[in-house]
Amino acid sequence: MGNRGMEELIPLVNKLQDAFSSIGQACNLDLPQIAVVGGQSAGKSSVLENFVGRDFLPRGSGIVTRRPLVLQLISATAEWGEFLHCKGKKFTDFDEIRQEIESETDRVTGANKGISPVPINLRVYSPHVLNLTLIDLPGITKVPVGDQPADIEQQIRDMIMQFITRESCLILAVTPANTDLANSDALKLAKDVDPQGLRTIGVITKLDLMDEGTDARDVLENKLLPLRRGYIGVVNRSQKDIDGKKDIKAALEAERKFFLTHPGYRHMAEKMGTPRLQRVLNQQLTNHIRDTLPGFRSKLQSQLLALDKEAEEYRGYRPDDPSRKTKQLLQMVQQFSVDFEKRIEGSGDQVDTVELSGGAKINRIFHERFPFELVKMECDEKEMRREISYAIKNIHGIRTGLFTPDMAFEAIVKKQIIKLKEPCVKCVDMVIQELINTVRQCSNKLECFPRLREETERIVTAHIRDRESRAKDQVLLLIDVQLSYINTNHEDFIGFANAQQRSSQTNKSQSSAGNQVIRKGWLTINNISIMKGGAKEYWFVLTAESLSWFKDDEEKEKKYMLPLDNLKVRDVEKSFMSSKHIFCIFNTESRNVYKDNRTLELACDSQDDVDSWKSSLLRAGVYPEKTTTVESETTTTSDNFSMDPQLERKVETIRNLVDSYMAIVNKCIRDLMPKTIMHLMINNVKDFINAELLAQLYSAGDQNALMDESQEQAQRRDEVLRTHQALKEALAIIGDISTSTVTVPLPPPVDNSWVGGSSGGRRSPPPSPTAPRRMSSGQRPAPRGAPPPPNRPGPLGPFNNSADSPQAPSRPNRAPPSIPSRRPPPSPTRQAPP
Repeated sequence: MGNRGMEELIPLVNKLQDAFSSIGQACNLDLPQIAVVGGQSAGKSSVLENFVGRDFLPRGSGIVTRRPLVLQLISATAEWGEFLHCKGKKFTDFDEIRQEIESETDRVTGANKGISPVPINLRVYSPHVLNLTLIDLPGITKVPVGDQPADIEQQIRDMIMQFITRESCLILAVTPANTDLANSDALKLAKDVDPQGLRTIGVITKLDLMDEGTDARDVLENKLLPLRRGYIGVVNRSQKDIDGKKDIKAALEAERKFFLTHPGYRHMAEKMGTPRLQRVLNQQLTNHIRDTLPGFRSKLQSQLLALDKEAEEYRGYRPDDPSRKTKQLLQMVQQFSVDFEKRIEGSGDQVDTVELSGGAKINRIFHERFPFELVKMECDEKEMRREISYAIKNIHGIRTGLFTPDMAFEAIVKKQIIKLKEPCVKCVDMVIQELINTVRQCSNKLECFPRLREETERIVTAHIRDRESRAKDQVLLLIDVQLSYINTNHEDFIGFANAQQRSSQTNKSQSSAGNQVIRKGWLTINNISIMKGGAKEYWFVLTAESLSWFKDDEEKEKKYMLPLDNLKVRDVEKSFMSSKHIFCIFNTESRNVYKDNRTLELACDSQDDVDSWKSSLLRAGVYPEKTTTVESETTTTSDNFSMDPQLERKVETIRNLVDSYMAIVNKCIRDLMPKTIMHLMINNVKDFINAELLAQLYSAGDQNALMDESQEQAQRRDEVLRTHQALKEALAIIGDISTSTVTVPLPPPVDNSWVGGSSGGRRSPPPSPTAPRRMSSGQRPAPRGAPPPPNRPGPLGPFNNSADSPQAPSRPNRAPPSIPSRRPPPSPTRQAPP
């Protein structure tokens, strides 16, 4: 290898990689790409080879780069190459790699100078390289030759721009010393994408081919045509050297000898040559590594802080210690009990902001779902009146009764009370299911001990099921108690005397509550036609008399107000394409509800919201639709009876009495059901967990077996301890790298307006027409206003060399350079390297 600087960087990167791999993470250093840009035969490929330290690119008379070569260097224990187009084939001989590049280029571009933007991807694995990407790009040309297209210049420019526009790409702008630097295409392209010069380094090649008596000293000293990072001169192998198989090591010796013996460059020999370019680029890589360390350090420190408490618990942990198992069993059961009580009673700790659970869901069951289920059991008005009339007639028998029989009232009331059993039992079932869900949620913290979790869930669920039968028996007993005695002396019962006035009183009470707001919230009207904009969300306000909706919750722009008279609620099946839950409101007299729509479809985000809105509509007197059975349909159609006025008055009286008494029963059941379930179920389960769960676990079997860790928990403990230690070691390694490497700051900006490009700068005057186009300092004056070279080394080494080097002796054919006006250089600003 010829690049010793890279070999010195490898241990640093390996340390970082080892630190991150030990904790199972990738060390994403994202080292910069290095692209070599310049004209044809400027020496780009030779510069690239010198940096790698290997001779592997095609060489020969007339051979030029005609496809981009993307060279990925990958650190490995052995040395070989792989092409993307030859997957699985390893090239251990670099001469074979060169031949494969030539044949692959000809395969795509042809043998007659054609070019292609399709890159050749080559990976070189070696123990002597860093993980870097180097790019050898086609040389910039202006005149098409052979099979090249007419727009060859633009095609090559676009090809180059694809690579050098990336912020992580270092640009080596290569210009031969025997051409006009002010017209350098490489520097123009570099300025287009890097106007501040943060990632552009000028490389001057072919210094040994300049005319005798001329040199590029003023350029290399960054006096004549300055760049922010300055220039580095190199001497590559000639075609004769390449044909003669002169190796890179011998070429480097010849290059060093040239700079030491040349009168124009010997004072700056230590700052020129391929080794210098290697050091500059390696320092740039070091800078990049150091710049990534603060981010890595903060990331590792946050991870270490998060693991500190857990690692402290695991340190000194002995899984088979009986005393530890006993202590941990007590702690786990106590924690389970606390978590269960918090979920039921409510707590500010670990609040679930996604959905209702535990006590909040049970509360909704008590006060929204259960009342709604009660109302759903109410029979249809016509069916109720028909049953009352049949009861009255059957009680009178063959005789025509003069008075309203109270036995008809009791028969109808008992039938209605029996219907309450179903919603009451359903309420118990819903609460049971929520309790079991709560137990499972609380047992998640026991997952590291699978036997303990399994036994805990089994014992508590069995107790809940045991209490379920008792709770249902008690609930049915409540209904039987109501059936056993019809208390017509209840203070809220209207009695026979007031039954006739019931309808008018009801209407008055409803009108008095007309302005009471029952609920507000967002709903989506789902059945608006696409022609009118499709489904839209509005702010709804429900009162005892109407349902109104507004454009927004400020309630300024009312869209519609819908009276609640003759309205009912019906469920709508959820559509396949919609994630919304839908219910609809319709008119029982088959009238349009909203504009031309017979129904108003309203959509919510969840089924719980639907149930909550239906419960609120129920309070406003909008009842759910009664599901009509086939038997009742046939009865309705076949028996259209008529009543005489006397019977109709009796039916109306009993109807009002039943309404009054059932309101008392419903009120009592709504009050007693939550209390019964709380006493027999929820409070009992809490007491059982607090007082008896531990004893049940002890009697269930071997306590040591209960506290056996799961395999996942053992792996988790080992992983936490190993990761904690690895994080500490990684932080120590990063600290060592921070102190063992040196970052050199950016140099101050220079006036690079002489470079043509998108920013448009002036060029220095062309050389004399009689003189050859070369970089002789005597042929071009320095641009006016250019700042003097700084009095310290540059960022990656002293590119600006005049201040710290002795003055060379006077030489013939050398005109004194024009001295720019002395003005203080701009203050350097600290910027992050690319």
